Amino acid sequence: MTPVVVVGAGPVGLSAALALRARGREVVLLEADPEDRARPGSRALFVHRETLALLDAMRPGLAGEITAYGQTWRTRRTLYRGREVYSRTHPPQAGPPPFTSLRQADTERFLRAACERAGVEFVWDARVRDVRTTASGVRLSCGDGREWSCAYAVAADGARSAVRDALGIAMEGERGEGFHVVVDVAHRPGPEPPPERIFHYEHPGAGGRSVMRVPFTGGFQVDLQCRDEDPEEEFGTERAVRRWLPGVVGEGYGERVLWVSTYRFLRKVAVSFTDPHRRVLLVGEAAHLFPPFGARGMNSGIADAAAAAEAVAGGTVGDFAEVRRSAALFNSAAAGAALDHLRPRRRIVRARQRAAAALAPVLPWCGSWLEHAPYGPRHGAPVNAGLKY
Repeated sequence: MTPVVVVGAGPVGLSAALALRARGREVVLLEADPEDRARPGSRALFVHRETLALLDAMRPGLAGEITAYGQTWRTRRTLYRGREVYSRTHPPQAGPPPFTSLRQADTERFLRAACERAGVEFVWDARVRDVRTTASGVRLSCGDGREWSCAYAVAADGARSAVRDALGIAMEGERGEGFHVVVDVAHRPGPEPPPERIFHYEHPGAGGRSVMRVPFTGGFQVDLQCRDEDPEEEFGTERAVRRWLPGVVGEGYGERVLWVSTYRFLRKVAVSFTDPHRRVLLVGEAAHLFPPFGARGMNSGIADAAAAAEAVAGGTVGDFAEVRRSAALFNSAAAGAALDHLRPRRRIVRARQRAAAALAPVLPWCGSWLEHAPYGPRHGAPVNAGLKY
């Protein structure tokens, strides 16, 4: 019997496998896709300081590899209808950076290499179809007849988790209206623009839609907030992006587009993070789905992975399920607060935003509110949930 099987080779599954190896457990990692699968797009950009510390505990030196490649920008700017209402440049700090910014494909590249060095066994083209648990273990089956028996399984197989579905664990929450378009853009040849994160409320170059621009190593990401009535094909295709992108970032980037995607807001949390026999542990998007405000998705998923490895090693799966679900509920509520600010349904919220923008030159805290509100509360998670996530 295999001690532990991890399902899903995204950043959370790779982290779970790495954390289990750090605790001396033999691990088989099953991935539905082939080994040479393409992993386009930035998706999750930020690896926060707390997450870097978790990764370094799993594999000493890993955080340094990731931060050496990633980018840590120190300037944040917020604009409202073309006028700057907030700007701050943080001084350089000694010690680990508060975050590093790199495309998710690159984060996965570092994690996979670390897993290979740690002795994780990878099985590709292994799409799990059925999961059965007993008081003594788990049996996972693929559609081609292959089976694995293990003492524990960690389900990191994403938003459409086959493991979660096979166990009959429901997700509770809601789906938001409207959609965002996410575009990865490579830098043009020549001097790179200043590494700064810009949030622009009601950008005049985007027809009054809000836009966020975030740098990463080699380029930057643009996140366009579309209106509920916007046709997706007019904003979310590569051809459409080439039409509206110059109004947001200037000319010359149409041919530098690396990746285009759209997403809608899902705020859902699994009703349980484990099965009745406490043999399967749900982590990452198999357990919870958040809007991406505050970089809660991958970072909370890696915190799940670290906690899952600790629970398997210590036989405390019930504690894991309770603590990490509490953290997920907090993050879901915080993301909901951010969503209410970004897509306000009440006129009073828009009125407050306009008033804050008008008062920001004389009342700096108004600009600070406009800067921080889109990310939702960062503090107030249950103490035993672990830091922010």
